[in-house]
Amino acid sequence: MNTFGGAAASVCDRLKGMPLVVRRDCCLYKSKAPPDTTQVVALDRQFERMPMHSLCRTLSGKGAVFLLALAILTSASSSAQEPGEVPKEESPARPTQATTLFKNVRVFDGLSGQISAPRDVLVRGNKIERIATQVPVEPATLVIDGTNRVLMPGLSDVHWHMMFAAVSFATAMNGDRAYLALAAGAEATRTLMRGFTTVRDMGGSTFGLKEAIDQGLLPGPRVFPSGAMISVTGGHGDFRSFSDLPRQYGAPGSRHDIDGDSTIADGPDEVRMRAREQLMRGASQIKLTAGGGVTSPHSPLDVVTFTEAELRAAVEAAGNWGTYVAAHAFTSTAVAQAISAGVKCIEHGFLMDEETAQLMARKGIWLSTQPIPEELAYAFPRDSDQWNKAQEVFTGVDRTYTLAKKYKLKTAFGTDVLFSAALASQQGGILASLTKWYTPAQVLVMATGTNGELLALSGKRSPYPGTIGVVREGALADLLLVNGDPVADISLITKPDESFAVIMKDGVIYKNQLSQPKH
Repeated sequence: MNTFGGAAASVCDRLKGMPLVVRRDCCLYKSKAPPDTTQVVALDRQFERMPMHSLCRTLSGKGAVFLLALAILTSASSSAQEPGEVPKEESPARPTQATTLFKNVRVFDGLSGQISAPRDVLVRGNKIERIATQVPVEPATLVIDGTNRVLMPGLSDVHWHMMFAAVSFATAMNGDRAYLALAAGAEATRTLMRGFTTVRDMGGSTFGLKEAIDQGLLPGPRVFPSGAMISVTGGHGDFRSFSDLPRQYGAPGSRHDIDGDSTIADGPDEVRMRAREQLMRGASQIKLTAGGGVTSPHSPLDVVTFTEAELRAAVEAAGNWGTYVAAHAFTSTAVAQAISAGVKCIEHGFLMDEETAQLMARKGIWLSTQPIPEELAYAFPRDSDQWNKAQEVFTGVDRTYTLAKKYKLKTAFGTDVLFSAALASQQGGILASLTKWYTPAQVLVMATGTNGELLALSGKRSPYPGTIGVVREGALADLLLVNGDPVADISLITKPDESFAVIMKDGVIYKNQLSQPKH
């Protein structure tokens, strides 16, 4: 038996005899009859149980890591199967969306920055069907009274690392893949329950986790995956030790290449191949590291890593697939070269000068930057090379946002949280910290409608056809019902447990503090 098969057998031995429940439409229920959609999966941040006989048989095959993770997570809660109940054998499927009517809600649409007068918002399936002063109540519709509450789009984080946000640096580098899968799955659920219904993952082997979320195996946000972060020998993303050298041209450089978290590519041909590999696996955009970075042991901040020809190879490969390249770059030189090669989105830009900001404005280049907290450096020993590089980057954050405002750059919000479960839990607080430079309304527009515009750059490579980040007719139904007005009090988004009465993604309710019977 292979490694995962053995692990599966161990888990199944531990779970034998435990009470089970029926699994319908990939939703896990407490009783024989399917309840309202409000009881789907993510109640109280715990999962109900799925049929163990089906799970155990599946664990020895492909996808064992994520199914094993699900088995362990779901074993935490207690539910009973009715005597004689035979669990259904079903293929994984997305939860079934209901028809939901939000009554008397004031709407923050993600575009105008304004709060509307009371409206009714009808969600049918996974889309917003109608917004009007009064919408008639149809049979079998879940009605949610939103009086004195604000309905807004789900938040998005366009620089997130699902595999590495909540684990230590040592675990990320050397941890067991099954453990990393468990940790990433648990953090994905917490991300959704913080109100972040979409993330753009900027480096990590997230394709399996995304598939598990999309199929309804566990709650989590929409995922726009980049796949492996592409770097060069000695660049940001090259975590090898000297004993790993030399690398044979065309061969993987380390376990990170094999696992798909990052990959080394030297020369246009290798870059083109690695980019195509990510696209083949389902990447919605390509992520390259065009300059040095903080976390990598061999890449000073001032270096320019790829040549322009190498960058162009990736841009061409992405363009052939109808999508774009996002480039990690701090310095003016790295940013300018990436733009010259055709890169459409710059990640960070913390050390760029005013002339480079003007270049970005003229070319219409996106700036995906982050109000990174100084606690991010705590992942590394004080006075280590990584620590010192972080201090240099922190000095550029204020200047970057000042330049972005001055030249009206298309600016998206992300966090780039790494190696800290404590910081990951403050995702909403990091967003709220943008009020140092922007009004609360501008902050919320950035994390909803503006981020949605950046996500749309993926074109047909978007995993989710439809409009994200806005409350308007025809848009995808990713919605938060807020206890209060987040424009008047943006601190509400820092307290998701008490502030978000309803969390809906793709028309499915994952949290509902205002549950009412269907009409």
